[in-house]
This record gives sequence, C-alpha cells and structure tokens, in this order.
Amino acid sequence: MGCLFGRTIGTLSVLVLGLGNTILTDDGVGILVTRAAAARGAQERAIFAEASVGGLRLLDVLGDHERIIMVDAIITPHGVPGQIHRLHPNELQSSFHSGSSHDLTLSDVLTLGRRMGMALPKDEDIVILAIEVEEVFTFGETCTPAVAAAIPRAVEAVLAELKAPVP
Repeated sequence: MGCLFGRTIGTLSVLVLGLGNTILTDDGVGILVTRAAAARGAQERAIFAEASVGGLRLLDVLGDHERIIMVDAIITPHGVPGQIHRLHPNELQSSFHSGSSHDLTLSDVLTLGRRMGMALPKDEDIVILAIEVEEVFTFGETCTPAVAAAIPRAVEAVLAELKAPVP
C-alpha cells in the first residue's frame, strides 16, 4: 500500500503524500517529488508518505493530520506536460485509474471519512500539487523529459507549502 517516513510531534501533523505508480513512466511523479522533498529535510511536524492507491483505500493514509499536501500526476484537456497545478479536493472530478465503478472521488472519500468520525482536515487544509503528465500507460521507471524537468519545481512547491501558515 504505501510507506511512511518522517516524524511527528504531538498528535497532529502535516502529511505530504506522494501518489502514483513508479513503474508507469510519468504516473510515479508524485512519489518521486515526495521522496526528493523528504531528502531535502523534513519539517518538524511533517510526515512523508507514498501510496499507489486511490478511492476508499486512501482513508487508511489520510486520517489524523491537520494538513495534507498531496502530490500526484494529472492529465487535463489543455495541460502542458510539466505544468504544476495547485488544487483543492473539490476541484477534482474523478480518478483516471479508478479500480472499480465503486471508487469515489477524493472529495467523496473525505466526506465519507468525516461522516464516519475520522479526524480529517477541512478541504481548505488539503492542497493537491498536480503535475501535468504525458505518458502513464507505458511501463518505465523514468519520467518523460518535460515531467522530469518539473520535479525540482514541484519539490520547491511542496517545501513552500510546508512553510506556509495554516489558514
């Protein structure tokens, strides 16, 4: 499912969650960015994690954090590979790699988790850094050139989010 690294002080923390599949070319960019951000020096209350799941399975990873920074691949109709989008859960419509017709959008997953009593941050305390990708169907452990070139900028965006005050 995933792996956690970092540390937390107190009961709440900031989760930096890299999503994707590192053997599907650009699809692993979220995980690669998260690993690189963790290597640059974790913040005191930051937990870095990676997961190759979506939908309801994300609830296993998302709970008990005051803020969440998710990093993932995205394909939009007019996007340019390597472009970085800063989004919130209610701005996402669906998952490209849904495991089944029963998977939910991220917004629906968060709503369900909250109704089940899980400690989840408000939507405004969840930031999604989505990197526009080019190739997610070909097996490969290397990102395409435009996406690889965006990784350092995405790492800086993650570190900036970690330094930003909580709204």
